[in-house]
Amino acid sequence: MIKFILAEKQAMTQKYAPNGAVIPVTKVVAGPCVVTQIKNIADDGYCAVQVGFGTKRVLAKPQQGHLKKLGSFRYLREFRVNLEQAEKLKVGDQITASTFALGDTVQVSGISKGKGFQGVVKRHGFHGSPKSHGHKDQLRMPGSIGAGGPQHVMKGKRMGGHMGDQQVTVKNLEIVAIDEPSNFLYIKGAVPGAIGNLVLISGEGELTIQHAAAASTPEAQAQPTIVTTAEQTPAPAAEQSTEFKA
Repeated sequence: MIKFILAEKQAMTQKYAPNGAVIPVTKVVAGPCVVTQIKNIADDGYCAVQVGFGTKRVLAKPQQGHLKKLGSFRYLREFRVNLEQAEKLKVGDQITASTFALGDTVQVSGISKGKGFQGVVKRHGFHGSPKSHGHKDQLRMPGSIGAGGPQHVMKGKRMGGHMGDQQVTVKNLEIVAIDEPSNFLYIKGAVPGAIGNLVLISGEGELTIQHAAAASTPEAQAQPTIVTTAEQTPAPAAEQSTEFKA
């Protein structure tokens, strides 16, 4: 069983552990997400759950027909699940940040920051050539790219090129604090991507959902309490949380 959610990266900040240690964290807005489609083996060849997140002002007609008045979502993404978990979900169910708990270990996937065209020193960590002994203008050059025999550059050769702007997954990250009313998750360490980028968060555990029929009741709309590690220990004299752009 896995639990998952879509989120938007906000900024990096810091929290304080019970022993007073400073923990660098990434603040993300996690959900609320709505289940928009359940895929099964009979119709699609595999089991997955498609969820929608964010808002978009105008949707194309194919997307309007697919969502069937569930919402105008900016993002639609899939998570692979087993048959048992797929049977428990229905279209219209809502997933919020409350599905995660303090101390959960998660993995975060996102599109890394684009670096443009970079040389081999920055892209692959090459040391370059000596600054003297006939190496004029060769300090950051890649050097030889192969022998003369094959008459072509071998496939997979490390060279300069487009760096970043690709999907990256970081595993074994910890949920440090949760702000359920604001749907904020504070994840220990850095997560891929620039501020405002979409990230996919998943981890082991039971997925907590609000069913479509119950989501409109007053009890389901009641605001839950804030759960943070900062409540357990008073902050130092300085400000307890300072945000800065990643």
